[in-house]
Amino acid sequence: MQPRDQLTAKEIQVTTLVWEGLTNREIAKIVGTTEQVVKNYLRTAFDKLGVWSRLELALYVASHGGADWASKRAAPIEAEVSIPSETAAVAYAGR
Repeated sequence: MQPRDQLTAKEIQVTTLVWEGLTNREIAKIVGTTEQVVKNYLRTAFDKLGVWSRLELALYVASHGGADWASKRAAPIEAEVSIPSETAAVAYAGR
């Protein structure tokens, strides 16, 4: 799992707006919340992404796709397990 996949939708939105150069006040107006809530989103995003500042956050986003970063999601991991029905029946009967 990529660190970005640990972020909530709001953290992704706030992080992307920081990358675009907006202030906390501007982000709060867009998101429809307070500056303090924006700071909370940023603090948790910093922790999840392993960055310490807005600059590092912006550089992280830029180096991981920039404008496309917000829409990227890791491909789901699909495990294909094929057990023939006879094998499954024998395994189950042996319990």
